Amino acid sequence: MISTFAALVDPVGPHPLHRANGEIADVSVQLPLRPAAVLFALSVQHAAIDLVLTVRNATLRSHPGQISFPGGRVERGDRDAAATATREAFEEIGVNPNDVRVIGALDPCYTGTGFSVVPILGLIPAAYAYRLDPGEVAEIFHVPLSYALDPARHQRLHREFNGQRREYFAIDYGARHIWGATARMIVDFSHRLRAHPDAAAVQSLFADCDKN
Repeated sequence: MISTFAALVDPVGPHPLHRANGEIADVSVQLPLRPAAVLFALSVQHAAIDLVLTVRNATLRSHPGQISFPGGRVERGDRDAAATATREAFEEIGVNPNDVRVIGALDPCYTGTGFSVVPILGLIPAAYAYRLDPGEVAEIFHVPLSYALDPARHQRLHREFNGQRREYFAIDYGARHIWGATARMIVDFSHRLRAHPDAAAVQSLFADCDKN
């Protein structure tokens, strides 16, 4: 399973600014973009794979109450995107960087808030004892990866913002509404997996999509 993921992602390192196949264009993006990274965190136990997501504190000025991956902007001293993502995951949810098995990097995602975000795919031990920073994170929850990657769950929605129509992806999981850049990263990863020429290599990752 881990070798399958490793074959489908890029090595960690500098990434060009480009759009992946599944990404919806955001006409509000302004250049230049500030570099950032998130930990696209997976918790693996036996054959089950869960996506680890956070609910941001409702008092934050940026994206209050939204669902996101742990992460943030690149800081001086971060040697690469993986260092940024694991540092932020430690600060936000208490995951020790030494406990994260970094697999690689997904396609960068750039946002209307002016960031170029590199998702770092990393494995976290099952039943991890998370320690949340209440100033940043209100809650942490898991979503079955097969559910999150199922195209039947991927909605294309739109809203008016500053007089412009903006389209975005969304994924509902019970009462959870995952949308924006976080949903876009998940959808992009789903596209990448399903476009892989060796269908057998990724079949197990989607085997239970219809059961959720």
